[in-house]
Amino acid sequence: MRRFFTPFFLTLSAIVVLGYAYLAWRLAGGTVGRLLLAVPCLLVWLVPMAYWAGGRESTRRADELLHAASYFSMGWLNFLLLFALLRDGLLGLAWLAGAEKARELLATTGTPLVFAASLAALAVGALAALRGPAVQRVSIPVAGLDAALEGFKIVQISDLHVGPTIGRRYVSRVVERANALAPDLTVLTGDIVDGAPQRLAPHVAPLGGLRARHGSVFILGNHDCYSGARRWIAQFRGLGMRVLLNEALVLEHGGARLIVGGVVDPALRLSEPDQQPRADLAAAPQAGAGLRILLAHNPALAELGERAGFDVQLSGHTHAGQFFPWTLAVRAVHAPHVAGLSRQGKMWVYVCPGTGSWGPPVRFGTRTELTLLELRRSDGAAAPTAGRAQ
Repeated sequence: MRRFFTPFFLTLSAIVVLGYAYLAWRLAGGTVGRLLLAVPCLLVWLVPMAYWAGGRESTRRADELLHAASYFSMGWLNFLLLFALLRDGLLGLAWLAGAEKARELLATTGTPLVFAASLAALAVGALAALRGPAVQRVSIPVAGLDAALEGFKIVQISDLHVGPTIGRRYVSRVVERANALAPDLTVLTGDIVDGAPQRLAPHVAPLGGLRARHGSVFILGNHDCYSGARRWIAQFRGLGMRVLLNEALVLEHGGARLIVGGVVDPALRLSEPDQQPRADLAAAPQAGAGLRILLAHNPALAELGERAGFDVQLSGHTHAGQFFPWTLAVRAVHAPHVAGLSRQGKMWVYVCPGTGSWGPPVRFGTRTELTLLELRRSDGAAAPTAGRAQ
């Protein structure tokens, strides 16, 4: 019972109750309508409380169906609330302007339009999210890059979130597209799973088919930690991947040295309090000179990466906000490392907006992305280039 009085529970409950009260007041015309509207609100409340705060694991098909229903409800209620607020704003403007006919029209037809628009937005956003990632080609200019590393290709997969709404078919498409790019190295920068291995192992299995000249590397994201870090570390190692836990992989490529470091996610401290991101260890100073690339799920770790002497950091985590208004919220929290290329001092930071989607499988104003990064020699701070291909 103590979890019902935590700040998380109280905040979540207040948001759900206030949101429901507003929507029921403005959109539901009677008892039946209010009861029907209560169902998605209850679903939004139930999953975080039973699974996140309550510690229940999603190991059965019924658990995943409940999650999927909750996530779609989150997405729909988000748009329903936005369109309801928009309609009420227009009603207020019509009242101020004395436009009585417009006000009457909004009052009579506004409610069905709000429902129709919210369902349409959910459908469009879900289609954009679930059709699979497009390839984003990015060139990173590196001053003094060894000639042997010119054109070195890295495929980045991040925030796949295999779970209630993303399964084996989607993962297989990602693997097929990644292999078609013929990368020198494939990196998985965290949040690959949302759930227990006993349920999701068959859906993750296609990742064992990733092919790259120097293999595949995996680091933990916060959701991988929530889903049982040690179990998933063993699972990914079983798929033939190198798992980096505050350590480095030293690659020799055409006579040039490339040091790929990976740090654990701060969320690992929830289950292993002595663990924390150590970019200084991941930099492997004992390996000597070479281009250093840091894999850090959370872009907020860029300051650690810069201090440790890395040249490039590859991250995910933000999803670029996925859909409005969270696109604004994530900019307030993660700027300047929200999505795409940015700088942390002399270090380049690339943030993938997600190869999959978390929670509501919805994208509105953002994209799902499979990233192809190519290293290019630059003698100055040349502007990076990016281009998208299907």
